[in-house]
Amino acid sequence: MSFDPRSYVYLDWAATAPLCPEAAEAMRPYLEPGAANLALGTNPNSLHSPGRAAFSALEASRSAIARALRAHRPDEVVFTSGATEADNAALIGIAHAVRDARHARAEEVRVVVSTVEHDAVLAPARRLEAEGFDVVRIDPDREGFVRPEALSEALGADGHAALVSVQAANSEVGSIQPVAELARAAHDAGALFHTDAVQALGKCPVDLKAWNVDAASFSAHKVGGPKGVGALYLKTRTPFSAYLMGGGQEAGRRSGTQNPCGAAGFAAACKAAVDALSDEMPRLRALRDRLYRELCAMEGVSATVHVAEGDGRFLPNVVNVLVDGLESQTMILRLDSLGFGVSGGSACSSHSLEASHVLRAMGVDPDAAQGALRVSMGRGTTEADVEAFLEAMPRCLEWR
Repeated sequence: MSFDPRSYVYLDWAATAPLCPEAAEAMRPYLEPGAANLALGTNPNSLHSPGRAAFSALEASRSAIARALRAHRPDEVVFTSGATEADNAALIGIAHAVRDARHARAEEVRVVVSTVEHDAVLAPARRLEAEGFDVVRIDPDREGFVRPEALSEALGADGHAALVSVQAANSEVGSIQPVAELARAAHDAGALFHTDAVQALGKCPVDLKAWNVDAASFSAHKVGGPKGVGALYLKTRTPFSAYLMGGGQEAGRRSGTQNPCGAAGFAAACKAAVDALSDEMPRLRALRDRLYRELCAMEGVSATVHVAEGDGRFLPNVVNVLVDGLESQTMILRLDSLGFGVSGGSACSSHSLEASHVLRAMGVDPDAAQGALRVSMGRGTTEADVEAFLEAMPRCLEWR
């Protein structure tokens, strides 16, 4: 290891959150080796006593997550390997199910996605398009928001609208979408609505009942849970064709032996994040506002989107600025050498040399977008961390 984790200032929480104490404690009983592991660590689909114990624990985790998300019922929560799988399953599984239910040709089934979605949504949309589905893409405004009226226009009035997927909050600039309004526009056009809510959970209120969405994707590791586990919310009676097939686990919606240990960690992290939200939102928002204020006072640095002090339209933990004369990768490596972990955007595309597709879709100049810098915070971020970062940033800029 080439860095000291005790002194390193981690400011890339939108990429992943360090494992939280609650998740670590919840998973501890599952990691006992040997015979002791029989207490919780066996296959939850087995009929013997250890299997039933594992199944009971799995269902307790499912219920806890359903409560935290304000789902209607626990069985609406389907465990997956992460949000990427959940997004793929939602788009492909729902689109195929609607096509089959309508006895329609693929070209008569319209799927609408925004151009600022994560690639976990955009890639399955491209696959559906290759299969002949009518895929329509809509751009956000300059601040990253998808307007309900723009969605209504994209859905059309020919009865072909089937599915909409718009994220709840953007990982790069922090725009929080009007999910309930967008879902209503989709439903008015006869379409189902899916949202990738990965960045929203634990950073702003998530209420699946109030949103009235048909499907939603979540990831454990974004809220301090373990990697390799996530969830797909499928509202009762939402048409869905299984994306992964095999043993028929998760009520036939997702085959593969479940991960009770990961589910326990996810449930604990989810509850901890939601319980702390009323305190964390204003705390993080104050740090966000300070970062925008002081970074944008530095020569050559400007805010990517206009975030007013206390602005609740944007996530409280995400800051995105554009720096003249420096590329994202250069700044990331320079700041890393100074002991700070930041990013230029989504970690899943961090090795790409192209400007962020999110910023380009918002209308940011491609050359300016090459100088994007994202700072994202979480429950472990302190005022001292922000102070140290702001003191280090001029040293990074001096190297231009």
